[in-house]
Amino acid sequence: MQDFRIFTGSAHREFSQKVARVLDIELSQAEVTRFSDGEISIRLCESVRGKDVFVIQPTCAPTNDNLMELLVMTDALKRSSAKSIHAIVPYFGYARQDRKAAPRVPITAKLVADLLQRAGITRLITMDLHAGQIQGFFDIPVDNLYGSIVLKEHIMTKELKNPIVASPDIGGVARARYFAKLLGLDIVIIDKRREKANESEVMNVIGSVEGKDVILIDDMIDTAGTIVKAAAAFKEKGAASVIALGTHAVFSGPAYERIHNSAIDEVIVTDTIPMHQKCDKIKVLSVAPLFAEVIKRINKDESVNSLFV
Repeated sequence: MQDFRIFTGSAHREFSQKVARVLDIELSQAEVTRFSDGEISIRLCESVRGKDVFVIQPTCAPTNDNLMELLVMTDALKRSSAKSIHAIVPYFGYARQDRKAAPRVPITAKLVADLLQRAGITRLITMDLHAGQIQGFFDIPVDNLYGSIVLKEHIMTKELKNPIVASPDIGGVARARYFAKLLGLDIVIIDKRREKANESEVMNVIGSVEGKDVILIDDMIDTAGTIVKAAAAFKEKGAASVIALGTHAVFSGPAYERIHNSAIDEVIVTDTIPMHQKCDKIKVLSVAPLFAEVIKRINKDESVNSLFV
């Protein structure tokens, strides 16, 4: 392998250390400090002149701080004559703002793409973008990895008796169909409707789940409201069990409490975002080995896509 360096911000240092261990290298050192007013200051503690550099930093909560930290570190690397700067952003924040869904609103995902490119990144490596078209917001190579490869392997070890894949809403059908194809399964869909203003959503199940082990899949789990309601609807329709899969464990607001008190049997997520609480129903799978393999392949100019074919 060619000589390269891996730096990390403060968003998810544990994940960066896992990646480095798989690659059998040490993380390069950088001092990340803050002035008394909160301004971010970064100093690289070793030379990167002429080096290929990978910076690992998910832009999870606190999103603005972690994003700014990534931008400042990228600028420091660029001004230190790094040969290339590969931003590894396991969770890409602001991805939900990918279009004008209403008048007079921003397309913030495009703004973030512009900021990262302007700062100096030469490649983006991320996982399960909320909207795949965000790749087109960049004028540099973007590798959008699939967490489904890790989730699939775990589901197969469970040897479910009568499994079926489910989408929590109409918008997630393509994702559910792709996962169902990997496993050779059928799919069902939740159709959410609000009959009247100020009334809770009605969850209609399109397809039969009677006696089925439902595998509910989404790209992220935020407040967990949708998956909890969907699980209840599946159980009401006779599902034997409900397992929820989500690549990104955002888990904001009452998410942990909702999951703990829900009809969901198990929630399986990856470690793209650090976990701040524990819950007996939540299992975390590591995608660090997958990112480490991608780093190897990029460094050796090999195909990344072949990992997922």
